Amino acid sequence: MTKHFEPASGTAAHKLRAVSKGRSFASARTILALILREMTTSYGRSPGGYLWAILEPVAAIAVLTAIFSLGFQAPSIGVNFPIFYATGVVPFLMFTDVSLKVAGSLTYSRALLTYPSVTFLDAMIARFTVNMMTQVMVAYIILFGLVLVFDTRTSPDLPVIALAFAMVAALALGVGSFNCFMFTIFPIWQQVWSVFTRPLFIISGVLFTFDSIPEPYASYVWFNPLIHVIGVMRSGFYFNYAADYTSPAYVFGLSLVFMLIGLVFLRRYHSEILNR
Repeated sequence: MTKHFEPASGTAAHKLRAVSKGRSFASARTILALILREMTTSYGRSPGGYLWAILEPVAAIAVLTAIFSLGFQAPSIGVNFPIFYATGVVPFLMFTDVSLKVAGSLTYSRALLTYPSVTFLDAMIARFTVNMMTQVMVAYIILFGLVLVFDTRTSPDLPVIALAFAMVAALALGVGSFNCFMFTIFPIWQQVWSVFTRPLFIISGVLFTFDSIPEPYASYVWFNPLIHVIGVMRSGFYFNYAADYTSPAYVFGLSLVFMLIGLVFLRRYHSEILNR
């Protein structure tokens, strides 16, 4: 009679824990390697890589300031045009840039995803981390540079500004995760999304404040999460701007829904996506 021996429960548990720890460490190393690759390929190949990340929002702010200062004596809030438009342009460009980079994670790292040690989640985390850190650096240089250079008559509230950054980061990651699935499964969705988001610059409160929108349009625009992000950002610079209409809970909740939908479908269909 053949006898079957089973390993002791303690030994089995020890082996399982070792495997789990090994994978966790391997995942961290993979993400770090992907971060370094992203930094090199996206910004490090030319001296102007990081410089362009700063010049793009600066150019947008300069153009808006030049145009609207000709027709208006003062912006909707405060007395300084550059800081008013910067508090709208910077979070808007932060969202569009980071969300699109996250959405393209699988396409960008498709060759590396064939290795068992690299997962789609590793690729998304690495891309989000690099581009979000870059955009925060750009935002710091622009916003606080304007405060130092101009007489903006603002009073930056760092906790509120940090909340605005957290809101735009969550929204970019959530929408990016959802689009990461949609862009790869339905390529036409990328064109549809591009057309759908073109009016966002106008209806997100970059050029004006939510308070200036008449009803019933204000009730519709309220559902645009970027109007909340920009409202919180401006309330962090203008101490007399309450922005009572903003709801961080709505932005974080919507971001979580988008992220969960994207991750669930990516987990279910990532093998099919890689074989397309």
